[in-house]
Amino acid sequence: MKRWFLPYTPDLARLLTEQAEITVRGMTAFAAWSGGDLDKEQIVRNCEHEADDARRTLETELRAAFSTPLEPEDIFELSERLDQVLNDAKNAVREADVMQMAPDEGMERMAAHALAGTRQLAESFAVLMTDPDTAIKRAQAAIHCERELERAYREAMSEVIDITEIREVIGRRELYRRYARLGDSIVRVADRIWYAVVKTS
Repeated sequence: MKRWFLPYTPDLARLLTEQAEITVRGMTAFAAWSGGDLDKEQIVRNCEHEADDARRTLETELRAAFSTPLEPEDIFELSERLDQVLNDAKNAVREADVMQMAPDEGMERMAAHALAGTRQLAESFAVLMTDPDTAIKRAQAAIHCERELERAYREAMSEVIDITEIREVIGRRELYRRYARLGDSIVRVADRIWYAVVKTS
């Protein structure tokens, strides 16, 4: 009854933060999987589905909201770009399954940096509406994590030349590139945080 007379203002900041927390859980499982704990694969998949549900809930509430703490386009883009991070992790796991290739040390290092970057994004989301300066710092830290991931990617690719089995070479290169794309997705979220904050300054 109250919604007939009062503007509807859902807690979009909370919903965005909850999606980020699910993403961190999924990326934590992904890092463990990349380190050899293959049983974590199902957790990665489950978190990806859970994050999809969280994103749909946010989008539904966003359409119904009378006012929003950030521009609706920015909230939508942040949620969509964050969703891609966990999608990339799930796709890397799926690709490894298809190629019947276990993760190696290079993938473990890259996943650790990806997890660190995702945690920085989640911390940024938690203060995005209340402390934009800190949000930007956390976004910048996420970008730094991606640079470390890129360094680990180059190191892993340089080691591929020592492999003589062609199937192994092709498989490793494809998986490493998937991890690199995961880093790119983290940067896209961080860049949108910068953009959203600048627009409200």
